[in-house]
Amino acid sequence: MVYTLFAIEIVAAVILAGTLLYRYGDCYRNHILVTVSVLIAWCFSFVIMFILPLDVSSTFYRQCLQSINTTTVAAVQNNESSTIAPSNQCQKPWSYVPDSVFPNLWRIVYWTSQCLTWLIMPMMQSYSKAGDFTVKGKLKSAVIDNAIYYGSYLSICIILLIYITLKGVSLDGPKIKAIASSASNTWGLFLLILLLGYSLVEVPRNLWNNSKKNYTLTYSYFKIAKLSTDKCEAEETVDDILESLNSIAAAVGPGHPLHRHVDIILQKLPVQLRDKLNQKQPPERPTAPSLKSLVNLHKKTIKSLHVLQRTQTQWGLMLERIYHLEDVASNARSPEHRFQRTFNAPRPPLMRVLYPPIFEWYWECLIKPYFLRSMAVLTCIMSVAVVWSEVTFFVKSPVLSIFANVLIAARNTYNYTAIVTISTLTIGYMFYCAYSTVLRIRVLNLYYLAPHHQTNEYSLIFSGMMVCRLTPAMCLNFLSLVHMDSHIIKERIMETYYTQIMGHMDVLGIIAEGFNLYFPMLVVLLCAATALSLGSRLLSMCGFQQFADDELALDLVDEGREIAKREKRKRQRAEESLARRRDYNERFAPHRADDGARTGLLNDVDSDHYVASPHRTAPARLTVDDGGLDRFGESTLPSIRSEFERRGKMTMPPRGLFDDV
Repeated sequence: MVYTLFAIEIVAAVILAGTLLYRYGDCYRNHILVTVSVLIAWCFSFVIMFILPLDVSSTFYRQCLQSINTTTVAAVQNNESSTIAPSNQCQKPWSYVPDSVFPNLWRIVYWTSQCLTWLIMPMMQSYSKAGDFTVKGKLKSAVIDNAIYYGSYLSICIILLIYITLKGVSLDGPKIKAIASSASNTWGLFLLILLLGYSLVEVPRNLWNNSKKNYTLTYSYFKIAKLSTDKCEAEETVDDILESLNSIAAAVGPGHPLHRHVDIILQKLPVQLRDKLNQKQPPERPTAPSLKSLVNLHKKTIKSLHVLQRTQTQWGLMLERIYHLEDVASNARSPEHRFQRTFNAPRPPLMRVLYPPIFEWYWECLIKPYFLRSMAVLTCIMSVAVVWSEVTFFVKSPVLSIFANVLIAARNTYNYTAIVTISTLTIGYMFYCAYSTVLRIRVLNLYYLAPHHQTNEYSLIFSGMMVCRLTPAMCLNFLSLVHMDSHIIKERIMETYYTQIMGHMDVLGIIAEGFNLYFPMLVVLLCAATALSLGSRLLSMCGFQQFADDELALDLVDEGREIAKREKRKRQRAEESLARRRDYNERFAPHRADDGARTGLLNDVDSDHYVASPHRTAPARLTVDDGGLDRFGESTLPSIRSEFERRGKMTMPPRGLFDDV
C-alpha cells in the first residue's frame, strides 16, 4: 500500500501520453525514433506534473518532523521532558513514499527531458527537414543548423562564466550543473509568463464565447475564409515545386548521375501530386540541375508538403466543425428532440448505444451551453487566483498568495488529500493554459497538432521539445506560488526533493533576486493587454486581419459562409452519386431471386437490354455532375459496365436472333 498512489500516478502519466500520441500521431507512418522520443518527452512531463504534488505532501510531513525534532532538542537542552514522540505528533500522509524514491526519480526524469529538448530532439527536427540525400549529409546539415542556433546560447554562457569568474566564485561540477539547469529554467520561465499572460484570459473567454452558438458559427466562417487563403498559397507553392520537378525530371534521365536523387524527391510526393506531375508536358529545353540545387529543392519540397498537409487537415477539420455547428443550429429549432446530422458518418456500435440521438440533442442543444459557461466561470476564478499569486508570491508576511494560504491551511489540518488535489489541479490548469497557447500563435503556424493521426513528425517533435522546456519552469514557478522555495521567501525551510535536484542560480544574483522575482509580475500587464485585445488591434493595423466587428471582418464572414455552402453542396453531390451507384448495382444485378422461371439466355439479354435501352429511366441517373464522382477520377457508367463484365454478363447476343419477332 506504500506505493499505491505513486504507481497510479505513474500509470496515469503513461496512459495519458500514449493516448494523446495515438490520437495525434501515426505510429505506422512516423519513424519509430520520433514516436519513442515524443512518447518519452510527453510521459516524463506528465510524470513531473502528477508526482510533484506527492513530493509537496511528503515535504510538509518532513517539515513537521523537523519542527518537532527541533522543539524536542530545545526542550532537552533546557532540561525539559518531551513525552510525545515526533512521529506521533505529525500525521503521516497516506501517499507517502520512502525518501530515496523522489531524488532518483527526479534525476532520471529531469535530465532525460533536458537531453531530449536541448540535444536529441533539435537534431531530429533538423534532420527531418534537411534536404540532403544521405544519412551523413542530413546529419551534417542538422549539426550546422543546430550549431548556428546554439552558438548564441554558447556565447551567453561564456559571458556568464567570465562574469562569475571575475566575481571570484569558484566553479566546480555541481555549480556548473546548477547553472545549466537554472539557465534552462530561466528561459522556460520567460516563455511561460508570456504564454500565461495570453492564455489566462483567452481560456475563460473562449469557453464563454463557445457557449454562444451564433458567435461560434460566425467565428468559424471567419476562420475558414482566412484558412482558404492559406490553403491557396500552400497549393500554389506546391504547384511551383511541381513545375521545378517537371523541368528537372525532363533533364535528368535514367542514366544521369543525379537520377537517383530525383527519384527520392518524387517519392516524397503523394500519389495525387505524382499523377498531376505526370500529366504535365515537359519543357522543350530543360536545364540540368546541380547537386546543391537538388538539395535546396528537396528541402523546399519537404517544407511545402508539411504546410500543405497542415492546411488541408485544418481545412477538413474546420469544415466538419461548421457542419456540426449548422446542425446544432437547425436541430435547436426542431420539436422532435432527436439530433439529426446532415452527413451521417459511421459511428461505433457502443457510441450508438451510449450516445443515441435523443441524448445528443439534449447535450448539444440544451446542456452544453450552460456547461461551458460554468467552466468559463471556474477557469476565470482560477485565472484570477494565478495572476494574484504571481504578483504577491514573494511577500512572506502576511502571506498574500492564494495557493500558499490554501496549502498552509491544509497542512495545519494534515489534509494531505486536499494538498495533492489542489496542487494537481493548479499545475494541470497552468500546463493546459501555457501549452494550448503554443500552437495557436500565428508566428508558429508551421506547427499544428491535428487529431485523427494527422500530425506530421515535425510538429510532434516540436510539441515534445516545448513540453520538456515549459514543465520544469512551470513546476518551479508553482513551488514559488505556494512558498516552498527558500530563495523566494528568504527563509530556511525544508524544500522539496524536486527543488533540491534542480538547484538554485545563486551565482548570479541579478537573476536569483531580480528576474525570477519580478518578471512574473509582468503577467498582469500581459493579461490586461489580452483582455483589451491590444494585440488583435495591433495586428489589424499591421494588415493581419483579426475577428472584429468591422466591415472587412464581416466580408470575410460572408465569404466563409459561401465557402461552407459550396463545400457542402460538393459533398452532398458526391454522396448522392455514390448512393445512386450502389442503388443501381443493387437494382440491376444480373441474378434476381424472382427470375427463376426465366431462361439463362433471356436473362442475359434482358440485363444487357436494361442497361442499353434508351427508354429506361435508370441510365439517365448515371449522369456525373461536376461536383460528384469526377473528384475520384472515375465515372459511374464504366464502373457499372466493369461490374457486369466481371460477372460475365456483357457478352452480346448473336445478330439476327430476334429478327422473326
